[in-house]
Amino acid sequence: MSDSRQELIALLQTAYSAELAAALAYRGHWQSVSAADEREHIEQIENEEWHHRKLVGELLSSLGAKPNRQREVRSWVIGRSLGMLCHFVGWLAPMYGAGRLESRNIGEYETAARYARDCGCAEFIDCLLSMAEVEWEHESYFRSRLAQHRLGPGLKLWPAPPPKATIRESFANELAQSSNLKNVAGAANANC
Repeated sequence: MSDSRQELIALLQTAYSAELAAALAYRGHWQSVSAADEREHIEQIENEEWHHRKLVGELLSSLGAKPNRQREVRSWVIGRSLGMLCHFVGWLAPMYGAGRLESRNIGEYETAARYARDCGCAEFIDCLLSMAEVEWEHESYFRSRLAQHRLGPGLKLWPAPPPKATIRESFANELAQSSNLKNVAGAANANC
């Protein structure tokens, strides 16, 4: 099995379990907030995390792989615990934690798309990049909520991700560069 395929499977197993933890945490999170618009938006995010979990599970299955049982148990405990804590720690900490987590998830799905490309699973790329774009929207939502908090201007936030459009643009640029390098290498070999 190629290194890229092994890396893809490992990353998808991590993502599959992380989506469980996130969905369970968001369930507690939306139930803990009082503003109706926030409740609705965070519940929508929970539903999107469940959808991502389904998609990632299908990708794993098509690779002949299964979720990591230990990771699943740990993620269930973490998700339920975080969801419960949202009822006790106030508004700011869950919003901050969610935004930081979503920021990391963007890069993980982009990395998974690269592994998919490198191991010959090009049919996964669009799905993985679409999930990265949805995670970008989640991060943007939580960042915007934090900016509106009275402590927002003084909070040290994680680095802002590049614009959403760059998710696909950077991937397309990498493909074009890779194609150009192959063409140059092919021409050089033909001249030898």
